[in-house]
Amino acid sequence: MTEGLEIHGVRAVPDGMVWVPGGTFAMGSENFHPEERPVRPVSVAGFFMDIRPVTNAEYAAFVLATGHVTASERPSAPPAPPRIPGSYVFRPTDGPVPLDDRNRWWTYVPGADWRHPQGPASSLEDRADHPVTHVTYTDATAYSAWAGKQLPTEAEWEFAARGGLAGTAYPWGDELAPHGRRMANTWHGDFPWRRAAPHGTSPVGAYDRNGLGLHDMVGNVWEWTSDPAAAELAARSAHPCRVPDADGAAEGSRSAVARHAHRVVKGGSHLCAPRSCHHFRPAARLAEAETTAACHLGFRCVSR
Repeated sequence: MTEGLEIHGVRAVPDGMVWVPGGTFAMGSENFHPEERPVRPVSVAGFFMDIRPVTNAEYAAFVLATGHVTASERPSAPPAPPRIPGSYVFRPTDGPVPLDDRNRWWTYVPGADWRHPQGPASSLEDRADHPVTHVTYTDATAYSAWAGKQLPTEAEWEFAARGGLAGTAYPWGDELAPHGRRMANTWHGDFPWRRAAPHGTSPVGAYDRNGLGLHDMVGNVWEWTSDPAAAELAARSAHPCRVPDADGAAEGSRSAVARHAHRVVKGGSHLCAPRSCHHFRPAARLAEAETTAACHLGFRCVSR
């Protein structure tokens, strides 16, 4: 648990976190996807934030201490249709495909879960310092409560991701790759079939910190926030990042949106490419059902 000591009335910075001073910022973007509009002034109070996404090792400590069983490890509960425990895994296609059918690259894999990120034959060997994945919103909030923390609001997350820069596309400025340097773990190549480097998560902290000292605020894994997603955002189905509805309904359909509560996720992931989605930006946002678990979805915590 993270309590934070009192020093002259000010909490000391907990281990593994940084202080994000409060302020007012221009939230959103007019330059990319419609759900990021309009740009509007938003104020947040100061808070502490995890320097990096929660790792497999950290989640393993939580599971050992509490016995928590993630949603991907449990059979579906009524009234949902019977389902073998598992989760969604990305599988590259054999060649170029239209980007309007996510079922071409998303596969529900029985036995895939946080311990087996690519399926039952995979493991966490050499992945202890990678972000935990295949965790639902409930799995993330269970960890945050155990740690004495919370999930960030969307505004807190975006304010922190900007790292003190105002109005830039990325946490480091407006150039995607300044001086040819890769700044985040994103898809380089032709999505969803050809990538310049092996796809998958990378160790947390493998890329430079932003101006507030935070790693991986874009790329690597999408991150849960505590904010409910409005029905309009939840119904949007035009993005390759979205995982098919867990109950088999057409993604974005009225039945899928009505069946599950949705939360805003932020930051993009290792599967995001400029030409397919361009979501590795602070302003980018999607809605995922609280029941969603997948190989590109994780979280980090805050303390207020």
